[in-house]
Amino acid sequence: MGLRNVGLQILCCDSSPVFWLEVTVGETFWITEEIMGLTILAAGTSIPDLITSVIVARKGLGDMAVSSSVGSNIFDITVGLPFPWLIYHLLNDLRPIQVSSNGLFCAIVLLFLMLLFVIISIASCKWRMSKLLGSFMFLLYFLFLVVSVMLEDKIIICPSNVSVFVELPSWSVTRIVK
Repeated sequence: MGLRNVGLQILCCDSSPVFWLEVTVGETFWITEEIMGLTILAAGTSIPDLITSVIVARKGLGDMAVSSSVGSNIFDITVGLPFPWLIYHLLNDLRPIQVSSNGLFCAIVLLFLMLLFVIISIASCKWRMSKLLGSFMFLLYFLFLVVSVMLEDKIIICPSNVSVFVELPSWSVTRIVK
């Protein structure tokens, strides 16, 4: 229990400098906030999941590795996104901030399509992890990145742009439109 608390304290203290470094690197190389969020920030937050999945998979617990990946993503979406917004909202007199993302609707549709392709690819490999399945997953991720970047850079125009009011901390990677 004590070691877990120390780890949590280290994580909290290291998060801000790491985030600042990622933003600085992105600004230095003219990488947009959206692309930074889709690539470097996403990879950085997923590395601990990758390590734990590899450890449990090597122990022969493949189901646990897959469940961990799915569970951590659901946790990120249902707790990791709204919790900072709730804190910001409470600290700033419940003021809304408009957030706009090019192709947000299409990105959500793309996410559901990716989920469908992942299920189909796993089923086509007879629910067994293999090098073929791993290669196909990398291909799917690469395609997701390409299409997402094309949506953000308006190379592909999303037929429905969504602009919503949400509570968003000023340090978030998401573009803020006032």
